[in-house]
Amino acid sequence: MNDAACRGLSDVFFPAPAERPQARERREAMAREVCNSCEVQTACKDFARNHHEYGFWGGESEEQRHLAGFHLIAPIGIRANSK
Repeated sequence: MNDAACRGLSDVFFPAPAERPQARERREAMAREVCNSCEVQTACKDFARNHHEYGFWGGESEEQRHLAGFHLIAPIGIRANSK
């Protein structure tokens, strides 16, 4: 975590309460740019997948991890309806 490009930018990687879809798209686009320049992106993505993390990790959103077969323990929103 000390080498992560996102260090100190948690507001870009985790949604605010009641975040609107358009705001989420903008926030995740910013997060993706940070992740794409990060030297620990793969380790971050693997951690999030293996620990069922919420938020944007290693260049992936919760939905992307879910679609890749890494499910959240307590899904919310659209993920709760997916099988």
